[in-house]
Amino acid sequence: MNRRQFLQLAATAAAAGSAAALGAPAAEPSAGVTGLPDPSPSRLPRWRGFNLLEKFTEGGNARYRESDFEWMAELGFNFVRLPMSYRCWADPKDWLRLKEPVLKEIDEAVEYGRRNGVHVNLNLHRAPGYCVNPPSEPLDLWADEKALEACAFHWGHFARRYKGISNRDVSFDLLNEPKDLPEPTYFRVVKRLVEAIRAEDPGRLIIADGLRWGNKPVPSLAVLKVGQSTRGYQPSRISHYRASWMRGSDQWPEPTWPLTVRPGDVWDKERLRREQIEPWEALAAQGVGVHVGECGAYNRTPHKVALAWLGDCLELWKTAGWGWGLWNFRGSFGVLDSGRRDVPYEAWRGHKLDRALLELLQAH
Repeated sequence: MNRRQFLQLAATAAAAGSAAALGAPAAEPSAGVTGLPDPSPSRLPRWRGFNLLEKFTEGGNARYRESDFEWMAELGFNFVRLPMSYRCWADPKDWLRLKEPVLKEIDEAVEYGRRNGVHVNLNLHRAPGYCVNPPSEPLDLWADEKALEACAFHWGHFARRYKGISNRDVSFDLLNEPKDLPEPTYFRVVKRLVEAIRAEDPGRLIIADGLRWGNKPVPSLAVLKVGQSTRGYQPSRISHYRASWMRGSDQWPEPTWPLTVRPGDVWDKERLRREQIEPWEALAAQGVGVHVGECGAYNRTPHKVALAWLGDCLELWKTAGWGWGLWNFRGSFGVLDSGRRDVPYEAWRGHKLDRALLELLQAH
C-alpha cells in the first residue's frame, strides 16, 4: 500500500465515521523488518532508532518528515517513537473533539514507517490528565474519572484508526514516564486504557512505561499482557548536565565516566548493570518484553564522556537483548544538528552529522 492509497483510505474511514479501513491485510509484510521476530508483549524485537518530536508539544505540532524515516532506514535503524501531546489533535476545552487534519498527519507518519521498514511506536507524552513536563493538566489522570475516560477515548480512537495494520509496523506506548505512584493506582489506569484499545483491536501490541519516570519495572502489569519500556538516562548528572529543564543541573560539576558523585557514590558500568539492568531482567524472566524507549545525553555533556557512558549502556542493552530509542534524531540529543560545541561535524544532506555518535549506535 503506497502513501496515496493509505491517505485515500484514511479519508474514506473518516467520512464513514470509522477508521478500520486504514488497515492493510495483516499478512502484508513491512519492508524492513526481516530478521526480527514477530513482536509480542512477551518478546519485543530489538528495535533500534530514535524519537521524533514534531508533535511533542502543541506549540510545535508540525508534520513529520518522510526524509527522517528514509534516512533512518538508510543508516540501518528500524524504530521510531512518536512522543505526542493530545492537545495537538484535540480541543483543549473539549478533549473529545478531535481534529482530523492533524490525525491525518500521524497517519502519514505511520505510512512513512511502513514504506521504509521503520516500526512506529505511538506514545502519549501528554495525555488528558497527565504530563511529566509542565504545565500541569487541569484534571488528574490518576484520580479523576473524567480524565481517565478521555484518555481511554483517545486510545480507543487510535486503536480503531489503525486496526488491521500489523504489529510489525505499529505499537502503542500508553503514557510517558508515570511518576512515583502506588503500583495499584498505575495498574488501574493502565488496565482501563488496555481495555479501551482491545475493545477496538484485540491484537494490538501495547507497551507501558515503568514507574518512577520509566525507571522501575511494574510486575503487576504482566497479567495485562503488555510489554514495558524503561529509560537510559541514569545517572542524570551525565545525561542531563546543564539541561535547562533540570533544576540545579547548571550547578553540577562537569561529569566524567565513570562518575563520582561523592565519596562512596560512584556510577560505573557495573552499577548500571546492577541498578538499571538486573531489575528489568527479572521482569523479562516473567515473560514481559522490555525496550528502552528513551536514552541519550544532552549536548552540554562533554562528547567523549557521553560516548563512553552511552557505549556502556548500549553494550548492556545489547547483551540483554533490548532495543532502544535515542531521544531525538535531529536535535540536542541526536546524531544530526545536536548543537554540541566539541564535535567535528560532517556535512550530510544539508545537516551537521555527528559521525562518532552515529557509528557508536550502528555498532550496537
